[in-house]
Amino acid sequence: MSTEHAHLPPGVEVIATLPEAAPRIPAGAEARTIRVTLAPGDPGAPPHRHPGPLFGYVTQGEILFELEGQPPRVVKAGEALFEPGGDVIHYLGANNLQDAQSQLVVTMFAPPGTPILTVVSAEELAERRHLRFGRP
Repeated sequence: MSTEHAHLPPGVEVIATLPEAAPRIPAGAEARTIRVTLAPGDPGAPPHRHPGPLFGYVTQGEILFELEGQPPRVVKAGEALFEPGGDVIHYLGANNLQDAQSQLVVTMFAPPGTPILTVVSAEELAERRHLRFGRP
């Protein structure tokens, strides 16, 4: 445990810290806490983007997670994830388990009244294919 968190009471644990997230929060943003529950094998939402950054924690199971420019990775229960929002495409947020439910809780910082996610068109996906990790 770092000395920065040594003063925490028993049972309180800092899972992740991301200081570089603050500049990405839009002015006047509201905080939204969202729980996503995925049935076994659920592929999640189609490729989309969020109106602002989000910071989350997998509470159950495993999430197959892929953002534009990053390789897909499995985020397991007890691990945190960050997404910058804005122009970055969120390709995958699937349940990596075929026999169990997975769940994550995220806090998103977004301008009031904006949608939680916007699906990306097939045309835009084709135009940005070169930005996807490991794709020509």
